[in-house]
Amino acid sequence: MSIVVQKYGGTSVGTPEKIKNIAEKIISRKEKGDGVVVVVSAMGKTTDLLLEMSKGITKNPHKRELDMLMSTGEQVTITLVAMALHERGHDCISLTGFQAGIQTQGYHTKARIHDIDIEKVNSHLKEGKIVVVAGFQGMNENGDITTLGRGGSDTTAVALAAKLGCSCEIYTDVDGIYTVDPRVFSTARKLDYISYEEMLEMASLGAGVMETRAVEMGQKFNVPIYVALSMEDWPGTYIKGMDMTMEKRAITGLSISDKDLMVTVNHIKYDTKNIAYIFNTLAKMDVNVDMISQTAPVNGFVNLSFTAPKLDENTILNIMKDLKGKLNDIEVEIERDITKLSVVGIGMRSQSGVAAKMFDIFAENDISFKQVTTSEIRISYTISTKDRNKAVEVVATEFDL
Repeated sequence: MSIVVQKYGGTSVGTPEKIKNIAEKIISRKEKGDGVVVVVSAMGKTTDLLLEMSKGITKNPHKRELDMLMSTGEQVTITLVAMALHERGHDCISLTGFQAGIQTQGYHTKARIHDIDIEKVNSHLKEGKIVVVAGFQGMNENGDITTLGRGGSDTTAVALAAKLGCSCEIYTDVDGIYTVDPRVFSTARKLDYISYEEMLEMASLGAGVMETRAVEMGQKFNVPIYVALSMEDWPGTYIKGMDMTMEKRAITGLSISDKDLMVTVNHIKYDTKNIAYIFNTLAKMDVNVDMISQTAPVNGFVNLSFTAPKLDENTILNIMKDLKGKLNDIEVEIERDITKLSVVGIGMRSQSGVAAKMFDIFAENDISFKQVTTSEIRISYTISTKDRNKAVEVVATEFDL
């Protein structure tokens, strides 16, 4: 018996009617002879509503209790999906993250999957049951429920597929992966396939179709991932290992993100210990720093800039307050109206001139940038949010995305 892990999230499980529809899709796969594990997210905007409820109690909810609250969203969905399957005469069982053997470690609200004891899931599959698992959650070494952060259900699905040695199908409210977010660039093309590396870069840079850790896990364990629309049978996009045809185009896609802020720390006494201290402090508070730039030393001082999620702003403000007490005379600036724009493509490894073309595009269209960082297959710029739409339009057009 071959096994498949299917994940349903977003609006595809937003109402009881939609849950009935995906139950038919799950049954169709089961009737082809496959063992089916289904991972689901919370219904619609449930997670946001639960967060709003917590804010009605306190502006700074205890992280353990917040995990307890947010994990209930997926538990509602698994029971409704299981009921829909039972109603149609199919044997199934719903499992919380803990019941499915998902073991986590790390901070509450940002935990990571450490391992999965797959014995119970396998046992139910051998009995012919459809197994419905709550995404986004697990249990840590202390026996506490933990959640995996936004998009954590994708990670749950890919991790289960990795342990089961099977493929993973991500069904959502988009019909695949596009060169650019079609809501921003209406003529963007849907990709038939994309490499793990490119998808990992695009996901980490703001493409919301797939969660970064899910792609990373897929690459590590060579899990084939298929992304498609939940309510239709239109062709989707395959995420897979690289092949030579992928290098024909210099740029595969463009990602944008308005979810970061930029922090600039001026007048730091130039000492590598000071720089290390700043980033160690951020790391200890689990602040995920992305783009980093530092000026050359002038009169023994440097300026440092980095981007980080806006969700961590309060944590960053507290860290910067403490830094001012330890690093005398530093000045801190925080810019919130920034957009991170990135071009991604494996073809950059073998084709030169992409950076030069990007600088020309910005110069010709009077678009200023604050930071630039690069990797083998990616160039990222921090620009003003007011230039966001213009930048997407001109870059996507120039690279025929």
